[in-house]
Amino acid sequence: MLVELSGISKRYKMGDVWVDALKDVSLSLAKGEFLAVKGPSGSGKSTLLNILSALDQCDSGTVHVGGINIGRLGEHQRSKFRNRHIGIVFQSFNLIPVLSALENVMYPLTLRGVKEAKPRALQALRDVGLDQQANQRPTQLSGGQMQRVAIARAIVTQPDIVLADEPTANLDSKTSEHIMTLIQKLNKEQGVTFVISTHDDYVTGLASRVITILDGELVKDSQTNISPLDRHNRVDITELEVKV
Repeated sequence: MLVELSGISKRYKMGDVWVDALKDVSLSLAKGEFLAVKGPSGSGKSTLLNILSALDQCDSGTVHVGGINIGRLGEHQRSKFRNRHIGIVFQSFNLIPVLSALENVMYPLTLRGVKEAKPRALQALRDVGLDQQANQRPTQLSGGQMQRVAIARAIVTQPDIVLADEPTANLDSKTSEHIMTLIQKLNKEQGVTFVISTHDDYVTGLASRVITILDGELVKDSQTNISPLDRHNRVDITELEVKV
């Protein structure tokens, strides 16, 4: 498995109150999957992605990505791990305004000292249909174009997994459709593994697998069509028949 989460829990303190963002979440993800994480605002979707990306650490449980236990990494090691193994797409794009589209996509490669950063970045922009806008800065691009640049930046390092937090939240329906078509294409044709948090039914309808998080708990997984919460209460029919 590409990703193995076991018993993940995370709490935050809001004022004088402790809030359980995630409660005992376990999840396995295979390479090449397109997973949508569904749930209302505040359900724990973003916390899950932050832990997967090593931007945050869980209070208990273990997280393995590509066989690496990221909970055992120091801060500098986690930064290197993200740069080499994780692509992140933010709903606010997070592009550097003073850099061109090409320079934004080149940036993670430049941090790694990759000599062929420019041709690889140009290819990534070509993959998302924006090579003609390579020299334009973010302020010269539309919202959909900026999101495509963000996706190109996420895939240019050839990461093990791309995490996208509400990637269509700030886009109109037509642009959202174009972005999701692009993600589907990258997933199917290049085998890029995607995990997308959303409460957009259109997005979840395109995913190959959907999990639902509610109040920090994983309550449904379309891979099994069985609620993880119900599994603990299920009766083994075979065992029951033997006992009878």
